[in-house]
Amino acid sequence: MAKFKAIFGSENPVVEDSDYWLTVSDLMAGLMMVFLFIAIVYMRDISLERDKIKDVAVAYQQNQVAIYDALNSEFSHELVSWKASVDKETLSFQFNSPEVLFDSGDSNLKSEFEEILITFIPRYLSVLEKFKDSIDEVRIEGHTSSEWGNDTPPDAAYFLNMALSQNRTRSVLNFAYQDTGLSKNEQNWVKKTFSAVGLASAKAKLNIDGSENKELSRRVSFRVITNADIQIRKIIEGI
Repeated sequence: MAKFKAIFGSENPVVEDSDYWLTVSDLMAGLMMVFLFIAIVYMRDISLERDKIKDVAVAYQQNQVAIYDALNSEFSHELVSWKASVDKETLSFQFNSPEVLFDSGDSNLKSEFEEILITFIPRYLSVLEKFKDSIDEVRIEGHTSSEWGNDTPPDAAYFLNMALSQNRTRSVLNFAYQDTGLSKNEQNWVKKTFSAVGLASAKAKLNIDGSENKELSRRVSFRVITNADIQIRKIIEGI
């Protein structure tokens, strides 16, 4: 037994305190290195995703400018005669002359507006053809003032105007689809991409003093909505 102990050591070898703490410190150092490595990898992944979102944002801005410039270039000669404008921030092509669009309280297109749409719609689609891959929706938005008869309460006037503006945008969409000489492919894209939205007075135009400009509030706009937010959401969901 003594000989066995001499060769293999004591059955209960004594562990020096210094040896114990050296082992623990090595373990802690190893764990810290692991955590540091995980942190670096995580930060790298976050940085890459941030760069992806930044790239989408830059591309979105460039695309917005390109669509705005293309619309302005195509319709620069008609904007004044049509009393129309293009909003750079929202990419809305706006028809701002209510007396040309509809009779008061009516959702039937006036003949002058029909003639404008016959010229506008095919050329508008031709401009957007170059940007199809980046377009999520083209929204025809109908806007009204907040008034509806002298004795109509504000809440009732809002919902009456909501129905009116919705009916008007449907009339515009129906005419654009049926009566402007679109090809079958163009009609299919309109069905897939266009929507008709009545907003009543929700986005009324205001004067400098903050009061409602009832004349400018009555308008119809074609608004391009790009898919940049969808791309960013996909990136975020994949993080």
